[in-house]
Amino acid sequence: MASLTKSSLTAGALKALGIFGGVQSINIIFSIVRTKLIAVWIGAAGVGLFGIYNSAIELLSIVFNLGIRDSAVRDIAASSDSSKNSIIIIVRRWALALGAIGLIITVLFSPLLSNITFDNFDHTYAFIAIAFIIFLSSIQNGELAILQGSKRLSQLAKASVWGVVVGVILSIPMFYFWGIDSVIPALVTYSLATTLAVMTQRVNIKKPRPYVSVNDTLKKGQSFIYLGIFLTISTIVSHLVSFLFIIYLNNVGDTTIVGHYQAGFTIVNRYMGIIFTAIIMEYYPRLSQVKDSQNRTSTFVSHEISIMLWVLLPAIALFVASSELIVKLLYSSDFIVILPFIVSAVVGTIFRAISWCMAYVILARGDGKIYLLTESTSAIICIILNIVAYNIWGLDGLGYAYAVWYMIYALIIGVIYHYRYKLNLGKGIIRLSMLATLIALICSISYTLWGWIIPAIIGIVILPIAIKRILRKKALRVQH
Repeated sequence: MASLTKSSLTAGALKALGIFGGVQSINIIFSIVRTKLIAVWIGAAGVGLFGIYNSAIELLSIVFNLGIRDSAVRDIAASSDSSKNSIIIIVRRWALALGAIGLIITVLFSPLLSNITFDNFDHTYAFIAIAFIIFLSSIQNGELAILQGSKRLSQLAKASVWGVVVGVILSIPMFYFWGIDSVIPALVTYSLATTLAVMTQRVNIKKPRPYVSVNDTLKKGQSFIYLGIFLTISTIVSHLVSFLFIIYLNNVGDTTIVGHYQAGFTIVNRYMGIIFTAIIMEYYPRLSQVKDSQNRTSTFVSHEISIMLWVLLPAIALFVASSELIVKLLYSSDFIVILPFIVSAVVGTIFRAISWCMAYVILARGDGKIYLLTESTSAIICIILNIVAYNIWGLDGLGYAYAVWYMIYALIIGVIYHYRYKLNLGKGIIRLSMLATLIALICSISYTLWGWIIPAIIGIVILPIAIKRILRKKALRVQH
């Protein structure tokens, strides 16, 4: 008979938020510094080339890594102490194999990739170097999955931070002295630094080392590879739909509109998303451990939604109040036009929190087909809403579309959560969700009509209440 308390769940979530919120903030800062230095020392051509190569790396990594970064976490977290070492060996073998396949295929097709991307073969050697990066990314993702699945959060954080910091620092002199010729060497150096940082924190297998046959590797690896295939397809679909909308926006508008949209989307989706990603780092493996218990799963999901919403309430209010300052700090005064977009879109983060917590049940249970169906449906709904909203309200409408998109997505996930998995949200979660949505709407509308004062007051008032609510949660025993 195992038991957990709400206080221990809260402590775990807050610890993850503190650790990985800080990690992501540092990573974003160093990413901004790197982009800024490239722009200053190399110019627009360097920024463009850097973006093209990074896009190629991201796409090839998605294809060849087969979602191992997320899919393997579930198997590692759910494994017993006696079988965990075997699963770790299997994950490492698959990561090595996938990386080797990606390296070989990318090298073989490097002339073709150069010709498709640049309409010439001058960048063939660059794509051969990228093949090496693809190999390293697979090794890296396997080790990161092992760290997360094993709940080695401190080691995971160290690996993430030191890799980025060292990678950027080593790249700086390259940008300065080599100019545009530094782009590929800098990308390889960055990849090496992040991989080495991960390897210094890797989970060591205690002796005696278990014997794992090739047959066991193939058989036991099927579950996370099978799930990873669906994750990969869903990611490709999402990227494709996003790319199609960018093309549409560029055709009906211009590159300036595209730039404004991408800036606004990044601020809301990435920077506000720090809260989600940080908490999920601890939540996903914990949820995977209890995937076979209806009672525990339901309790964990409801508790996580509650924590997320209480963290988001003051965060959204203060974000809206300081939105103009944030835009000027991250971009420039030329981007002030995106304020209505981000102030409207931020309402969607409430529904994003609710849907994410429920959606991870799909991953924890390895339900790849349902995950692909929901994510593909979500992507199609997104592009339809974006096109309709842009044609009616312009750039501002894309903020409304973002909020409605996540509201519909939350409803879809809620139906699956209730009817497919026979799970229900705990008492008070619906009321808290409605309260959070109302407060987010008030902040958004009041900012649009009267400026930052009302959202700032709301944020200042709610902050101590939210802290008290989180810290004073009563203990509740959860039984299998």
